[in-house]
Amino acid sequence: MAKKKWFITGGVLIILIGGTIIGRQLTGNNAANGKVKTLKVAHTQNYVPYDYVNDKGENTGYEVEVLKAIDKKLPDYKFKYTGTSDEDLLIGLESGKYDIGTKGAWYTKERAQKFIIPKDAIGASVIGFTIRKEDKARFKNINSFAQLGGKLVPISPQNAQWNVIEDYNKNHKDKPIDLKAAESFTVADAYAWVLEKRYDAYFDIKLSFEQAVKDKDGSYHKYADKLTWIPYKGIETYPLIHRNQSNKKFVKAYNKAIKELKKDGTLSKLSKKYFGEDVFNYVTK
Repeated sequence: MAKKKWFITGGVLIILIGGTIIGRQLTGNNAANGKVKTLKVAHTQNYVPYDYVNDKGENTGYEVEVLKAIDKKLPDYKFKYTGTSDEDLLIGLESGKYDIGTKGAWYTKERAQKFIIPKDAIGASVIGFTIRKEDKARFKNINSFAQLGGKLVPISPQNAQWNVIEDYNKNHKDKPIDLKAAESFTVADAYAWVLEKRYDAYFDIKLSFEQAVKDKDGSYHKYADKLTWIPYKGIETYPLIHRNQSNKKFVKAYNKAIKELKKDGTLSKLSKKYFGEDVFNYVTK
């Protein structure tokens, strides 16, 4: 009798163990079930070195390569990349044509209302002031520019750069920068206005200045001996994500993966490769 009970009990154990294994397979991740979710990623096609399509037709750039590194960490997801225009990227994200968009985007309240913006940044954009070389001793940083009453080229209120100066002024009410709303103008106008002393500085992204003015093939290299650039800070950039329930789940996976990439040095390595320096060093909280 005892032997019979033993076999019955053993049979129950086997069933329970087998059920546990089967249960794990049924409740495991999507990759185990072969249900990998494809996310459509749109990126600007000529914003070198953030996001672009190279001469071999490959999707690349700092942000794209970070996303590729994230993709490797997420077996439940597969990214499909499309290089496109800035306008198509934003319209496509709102409509759901794309799931993720990268364009060196800064956080703004308007963007946060339209899209999901992850908590953790993907990169950073270094912003500062293009000034006349003759004023380099006067305007050493943003504080001296404000203290001396420097005149800033107007900024469009829709531009994320407006928010940066506005935030500075909120914290320096005793000596704020005179912030004027811009009418339509070109970058060439801004550089020319500074040289003409109509304004003292143009709030400019470091990368843009280097490519447009310092680079010998830059569109405004003729101003290189008269203009210089001083840094202010690093503004974090984020992927913009189409707002739906499924993508909210992805954002959690993204935040975990990006933290790991920052910790293991991948973000710093890619930044040095594409920007020549670690842009996160300019970011201050």
